[in-house]
Amino acid sequence: MRLMVCGPIAYGNIKKIKELQNFLRENGFNVIDQFREEEMNYSGVRDFRDKKKLAERIVENDLKFVDECDVIVAICDEPSFGTAMEIHYAKKLGKKVVIFNEKAQPSPWPIAFADHIVKTKRN
Repeated sequence: MRLMVCGPIAYGNIKKIKELQNFLRENGFNVIDQFREEEMNYSGVRDFRDKKKLAERIVENDLKFVDECDVIVAICDEPSFGTAMEIHYAKKLGKKVVIFNEKAQPSPWPIAFADHIVKTKRN
């Protein structure tokens, strides 16, 4: 079973994704690393308005990994357009979606699409 961890990237949040990827690997899960190509780590980009080609490559890359995984583990502690799109795309493909939410979730959207909801790493 292959997992893909997704979540908000901007403003340093990529660290949370990498930490959860490592935690899951250490606990025996096969985790896809969608950031293995350096150009796919766009955490430093603050404005994509003049970077359409880069945006298209990143989205294509992310959706390719959703195609390849069996389960999406989505960090949903903060809003993210990308995470929402990955969750929706995964569900359309019949993939399982695990929502990882350590904070209270004020939006019904990620919960409605979840197959499982996890509040801590211990779960």
